[in-house]
Amino acid sequence: MSQTERLIDLETRLTHLDDTIEALDQVVIAQQDRIERLERALQRLLADQQSLREALPAEIDNKPPPHY
Repeated sequence: MSQTERLIDLETRLTHLDDTIEALDQVVIAQQDRIERLERALQRLLADQQSLREALPAEIDNKPPPHY
């Protein structure tokens, strides 16, 4: 393999690697966006759960029913 062929091969590989890195970067960006949306949704759910818990009467008995 001549020097020119090796150089062309290396440049081709580098181009493919650049494309792969760009594609992976886009995947990471999309995943980060999704994680942030899920974290916000989880925080809303936790806040809703806490407000529901606070709205429950204090005299609720959490013991199992007598047939257990």
